[in-house]
Amino acid sequence: MDPAVLIFLLYVMIAHELICGFVQYRRQSAKPRKRAVGPLLRPSARVCQGVWRSSSQPVRTNRGERDLRKMGPAKLSAQQTISSYYQQMASAAQHHWFRIVSQGTVPTRRHRKPSVTQPFSLQVNMASVSTSGSLNKVVRQQYMNLAQGKKCQVTYIWIDGTGEGLRNKTRTLDLEPKSINDIPEWNFDGSSTYQAEGSNSDMYLIPVSMFRDPFTLDPNKLVLCEVLKYNRLPAETNHRARCNKVMEEVRDECVWFGMEQEYTLLGVDGYPFSWPSNGYPAPQGPYYCGVGADNAYGRDIVECHYKACLYAGVEICGTNAEVMPSQWEFQVGPCEGIEMGDHLWVARFLLHRVCEDFGVVATLNPKPMTGSWNGAGCHTNVSTRRMREEEGLQYIEQAIEKLKGKHKEHIKVYDPHGGEDNKRRLIGQCETSSIDDFSAGVANRGASIRIPRQVGQERKGYFEDRRPAANCDPYQVTRAIASTCLLDTDQDDGDE
Repeated sequence: MDPAVLIFLLYVMIAHELICGFVQYRRQSAKPRKRAVGPLLRPSARVCQGVWRSSSQPVRTNRGERDLRKMGPAKLSAQQTISSYYQQMASAAQHHWFRIVSQGTVPTRRHRKPSVTQPFSLQVNMASVSTSGSLNKVVRQQYMNLAQGKKCQVTYIWIDGTGEGLRNKTRTLDLEPKSINDIPEWNFDGSSTYQAEGSNSDMYLIPVSMFRDPFTLDPNKLVLCEVLKYNRLPAETNHRARCNKVMEEVRDECVWFGMEQEYTLLGVDGYPFSWPSNGYPAPQGPYYCGVGADNAYGRDIVECHYKACLYAGVEICGTNAEVMPSQWEFQVGPCEGIEMGDHLWVARFLLHRVCEDFGVVATLNPKPMTGSWNGAGCHTNVSTRRMREEEGLQYIEQAIEKLKGKHKEHIKVYDPHGGEDNKRRLIGQCETSSIDDFSAGVANRGASIRIPRQVGQERKGYFEDRRPAANCDPYQVTRAIASTCLLDTDQDDGDE
């Protein structure tokens, strides 16, 4: 055959393949694309300084999610609202469809915010949330709704051998207790809580304060307990016993305390909740008392804790977002005498339990992040009957002078490690005084003792000791302040 003919036939075959491929491509591109139902499944959105984008890996979905995607908003049953639909789609998205890439860049046209008009909830960095926190709470509620007859569940709470940790266990009583006297003593294994040796491990739990249980609801109770050793002497971390003796001595002074508990929300990986995993959020400034998803991290936890405290009967009086992102504060008080420590410890227990349900961690570390990030304290407000009366400012000034003379002794008991924790926090910066120097001033948040401006104007009221660390024992703090200001004792408050 002529070579020219062969070349011609080859060109015809190539042209045929190109035309067939082009026609097939146009047919496929003309087919309508299958789009995910609802605006939540758009593949890009900037949330909390992290950029959402669709995962490149194929994801298997369960039958319920496939049915939900097929159903669409128009096919919902009459009982299922549009809001509920969007919440379910958000849950499917955060668990199966999207992943976060933490970046510090400004959103571009490629990373647009989705135009979502329905309520929804998205969690950031799911790897930092505990697995138990993701368990199905609907299934749990089915059992929690079961009747329990006249029986009552009582949860005993106590401070362990670290002086910071809380432990609890539950028992059944035949009837609902009407007072703390109706709750029997109990015991526990002190060798497992850093409080005893294995050869002599039984420790006594002595009920001292009773609260309603916001988790299992009425008629069930929470009971704060003192811990006694085998010889029925207070355990080493039972500072309530000594505090109560001092409060009885100064009962006539009607000492009121109010403590401002700061804390930081962390993921189970130990990194601040909602912070970019490979960087830092914007500098401090917009977060204190802030609002908005880019300023307030974990508000759901804060509000649930607030409600739990009110239900339980804790004297919580307020809450707010703090200066560092993911850092919050709640205030307990005014409480008189020993009740200050009781209510703050139970409020801490409730905080840890609420965080457990959400799968995150609340830390009382006085300096959770190094650098120019604010630490966490437990500022303590104090007033006596004479301070609250007309011209009570003179008694406030007298108390401050006494506190100045025992500055070092107080520093030793203002954190559980003899002042070592506060060395990282009280550095004379980030709204703190220096740990080595005592200072006082009106409206001065960089001083050891602050007199509120209103108190200075009215010449009566209270003062604020800003030195206690977030992880302080409130029994230690209130005992030291009452002893120094009211008993004129030469006893070293740092000695145990």
